[in-house]
Amino acid sequence: MAEKVGFIGLGIMGRPMAENLIRAGYSLTVHNRTHQKAEEFAQQTGARTAKSPKEVAGQSDIIITMLPDSPDVESVVAGEGGVLEGMREGSLLIDMSTISPVVARQLAAKARERGASMLDAPVSGGDVGAREGTLSIMVGGSEEDFGRARPLFEVMGKTVTHVGPSGAGQIVKAANQIVVGLTIEAVCEALVLGLRGGVEPQKIFEVLCGGLAANRVMEVKREKFLSRDFRPGGKARFHRKDLGIALNTGREYGVALPAAALVEQLFGALEAKGRGDLDHSALLLLVEELSGIEQAAP
Repeated sequence: MAEKVGFIGLGIMGRPMAENLIRAGYSLTVHNRTHQKAEEFAQQTGARTAKSPKEVAGQSDIIITMLPDSPDVESVVAGEGGVLEGMREGSLLIDMSTISPVVARQLAAKARERGASMLDAPVSGGDVGAREGTLSIMVGGSEEDFGRARPLFEVMGKTVTHVGPSGAGQIVKAANQIVVGLTIEAVCEALVLGLRGGVEPQKIFEVLCGGLAANRVMEVKREKFLSRDFRPGGKARFHRKDLGIALNTGREYGVALPAAALVEQLFGALEAKGRGDLDHSALLLLVEELSGIEQAAP
């Protein structure tokens, strides 16, 4: 018999991930902090709704959470009326949010105390990957739990990798966000340098995408940079949060991350200008302003 699946968090990433699971034939029980979103999702997809995370867990064998930050996950999982209160022995919690590795390990320990288990399985690929089911999923936890969850992961993602024990998924996601953040900053600097030198951004992309500088960030974010349409796929303030997690993890392990620290500050400056809810590619606006370039901004 197919396992019953619960899904908590129907935001920019969570909703399309849940839709893909339904299209693959899974029956979902869903919950969202804004209950209206869950009701609308249920009306459109046939999913069931639950009034609380506890109720989702009580009706599910596997519970997936996709939430903004560590405090949100802690509240939904371990708070009053949370997932842990509804989990049964043998239940599996899969947190696909990007949170602190420390928090991930703590919550996994609490799940084990109840005879249940947990995987930390953050993703990369943005809203495009979530819609297309091509996310990269990095998973921390036991091999047995990974094998159990793999069919679900393969619906939502294209690259699915078990990277180690509890917390390891979040450490790899921190590494991912360092690379993505620094690459976005590098692309912004390259575009602004070209603009100052009289070279059209389109031409810069044509050349860079055909050589050693080619990268996935330029491929996915190209149209946002060129059209200056910074409606969010991955919000700038969330990327700043992710880099904060990376920096804290670096301090925990005694690793110097100077470039990550710089880009975290740049995202902070963008957020301070009221642009934290724009796509992280909107860092271009800040680099332009630092260079004295004034263009129409969202």
